[in-house]
Amino acid sequence: MNVTITGATGLIGTKLVQALKDRGDNVTVLSRSPEKATQALGVEAVAWDPNDGAAPTGALSGRDAVIHLAGEPVAQRWNDKVKHSIMESRETGTRNLVAGIAASDPKPAVLVSSSAVGYYGKHGDEQVPESSPPGDDFLATVCVAWEREADAAEKLGLRVVKIRTGVVLDAGGGALKAMLPPFKMGVGGPVAGGKQYMPWIHVDDIVGLYLKALDDTSWSGAYNGSAPEPVTNKAFSKALGKALHRPAISPVPAFAIKLLYGDMAEIVVEGQRAVPERVLAGGYSYKQRELQPALEDALG
Repeated sequence: MNVTITGATGLIGTKLVQALKDRGDNVTVLSRSPEKATQALGVEAVAWDPNDGAAPTGALSGRDAVIHLAGEPVAQRWNDKVKHSIMESRETGTRNLVAGIAASDPKPAVLVSSSAVGYYGKHGDEQVPESSPPGDDFLATVCVAWEREADAAEKLGLRVVKIRTGVVLDAGGGALKAMLPPFKMGVGGPVAGGKQYMPWIHVDDIVGLYLKALDDTSWSGAYNGSAPEPVTNKAFSKALGKALHRPAISPVPAFAIKLLYGDMAEIVVEGQRAVPERVLAGGYSYKQRELQPALEDALG
C-alpha cells in the first residue's frame, strides 16, 4: 500500500510509519521540515505547511491512502494565541489537505484523520460511545471543526475514518511521559479528586486502529481510540504507582492544575468515559485491554 502521512514525526506518527514500513508499505510524509523528517523516519518527505495552502498534489496523486495526524500540540498552557493555533492547525490544516486531495489524480481511496475524545465535552461518569453528541467547550468545538473538514473528502469519493484518540500510553512521549517524573519521585497521585475518567490506550493499539482503518473497507466514520475499560484518574494513578513501585497517594488539587495549565486544565480535571463501541463491533482485537499490564509494557 502507498500511504501519505501528515504529522508523522509525533508520538503516534513515528510508531505508525515504522509499522507501515515493517509490513512493506511505501510511505511518504508531508512535513514543514522534510530533511529532518527523512532523517528521523527514513522515508521520503515532501515540504508542506498545513496553514499555508493546499497540500502538494504530487505527494497525494496515485496514493492508496492518506493519514492525517498534524496539529498544534494541545498539551500546553492555553492563552488566546495558543487556542487560535490549535484551532487553525486542525480546521485550516485539514481543509488544505482535502484541497490537495481534490486536485490529485488519481485520488486516494481513504482518508484516516485524527480527532480526540475531547469531541464529547463533559459527561462525568456517563459512558460515551461514538454515537454521543459533541460537547460545547473549546476542545469539543475544535474537534467538530476538525472532523467537518475531514468529512469533506467524502464528497470527493473517499472513505473517511476519524480516530477520536484518548490518552496514549508510551513512556517516550505524550501524557504518560509528563506524568512520570513526580511518580518516580514518589509524589504522584490522583488529580482533582481522581473521580474523572481517563480513556487510555496503549500506543500499539492506537497504531493498530489506524492500520485497521486503512485495511478494512467496512470502517467509516468515527471510532473511539481508547481501550475497552476506561478507568478513573485515581485508579490510573494507583496502577502507575504500582508499575513504578512507588507510592501514588499525593493528591494534586484542581486549583494547582488550573494555575499550571490555565484553561487547558479542563482536559485533566474533567475527562471522558469514552468506550470504543464501534471499534469492538468493527472487529478490532486489542493487544492491551487491561491497564496494569498495558502500563508495565509501556514502561518497558
